[in-house]
Amino acid sequence: MTEAGQVAAAGLAAYPHARTDGAPGAPLVLTFHGTGGDERQFHGLAEDLVPGAHVISPRGDVSEGGHARYFRRRSEGVYDMDDLARAVEKMAGFVAAARAETGAARVIGLGYSNGANILAAMAFAHPALVDELALMHPLIPFAPEPQPGLAGRRVLITAGRRDPIAPAVQTDALALWLERQGAGVALHWHPGGHEIDRSDVAALQTFLG
Repeated sequence: MTEAGQVAAAGLAAYPHARTDGAPGAPLVLTFHGTGGDERQFHGLAEDLVPGAHVISPRGDVSEGGHARYFRRRSEGVYDMDDLARAVEKMAGFVAAARAETGAARVIGLGYSNGANILAAMAFAHPALVDELALMHPLIPFAPEPQPGLAGRRVLITAGRRDPIAPAVQTDALALWLERQGAGVALHWHPGGHEIDRSDVAALQTFLG
């Protein structure tokens, strides 16, 4: 079996994960933690934001000094692009399996920092997998290829004006790129840094409500 075939066959077994089963026909919310987080970091928040939803939250399979991540980086803000490509395909198989098992017609992705980055990168390559994306403090330090499949997708980006990890100029560049693909983009700023502000959560409530 090829590596791609092995990834597809692994399905939800590809990552340790937390899971809450919703009612038949309920939306599916996938949550992706930040560096050093785990599958519980946003699982409960997703349950609160979308009551009754299926919620599935994978834990990253890369360790950086004991901190879980979804893909490797060479230094702060410099990604290992080969490992990112590996992670995107592995996560795409996981998400496709989650969609198939739950039968959800509405699929929402919610990620923070490294979790937002893997979610965004997966959407660049496989735009049909997730219908709505909530990207909290993402950093995409590369120029994605054009992706017309993102047209009509709803995207929320939350960010800090003084974020030293995800600079505002790169956040603006990501929002502009998504808009050029035809996505509907909402951009929420708070005055702080890389931390999640209460206003970020309020923006999520508005976006998902």
